[in-house]
Amino acid sequence: MSLKHALLGLLSERPASGYDLLKRFETSLADVWPATQSQIYTELTKLAGVGWISVAAEGPRGRKEYTLTGEGLAELRHWLTETKPQRNTRSDVLLRVFFLGVLEPAQAQAYLADLIEMSEQGGEDLRRLADGIEWGDDDLSLYGRIALEYGLRFNAMRRDWARWAADRIEATAKR
Repeated sequence: MSLKHALLGLLSERPASGYDLLKRFETSLADVWPATQSQIYTELTKLAGVGWISVAAEGPRGRKEYTLTGEGLAELRHWLTETKPQRNTRSDVLLRVFFLGVLEPAQAQAYLADLIEMSEQGGEDLRRLADGIEWGDDDLSLYGRIALEYGLRFNAMRRDWARWAADRIEATAKR
C-alpha cells in the first residue's frame, strides 16, 4: 500500500484539508499505515501535481481543502482491482522467535511474555479506538470496522500463539 492510495481512499469519502486527513489517519489508519504530517502534505502536493486531486476551497492561513478528481478515483479503483497486495515477508517478531534457542528458557519465555503483553495492549488500544469513533452508515465506517476487526483478531491470535509457544518452551525445559 502506498500513502497516495490511502489519501485517495480517504478523499473518496469527502473533501478534506491536510489537517483533516492527518486527524483521519490518526483515528482510522494509524495501525494500518501510519503517516506524519510532513509526509501527508508532501503527498498531497504530488497528487495535485498529477491531477488526481484538486483544491476545492482555500481558507484562512493558506488552508486548502482537497477533493478527489475523476482521474484520482480511476487510479484508486485501478490500484484496488488491478494490482496485487504486497506480501510482507519480513517479521522482526518471528525472526527473533526463530533464534530464541540461543537464550535460556526463562529469557525466551520473557520475550514471549512481552509479546503477550504487547498483543493485549494492542487489542485494548483498538477497542478504545473503536469506542471513540462515531460509526456511520458510510463506506469508510463499514470497511474501517472490518479493518479494525482484523486488528483485534490478529492481536488475539498473536497473544494466544505466544502463550502456546511459552508453554511449549516450559514443557521442553522440564525434560
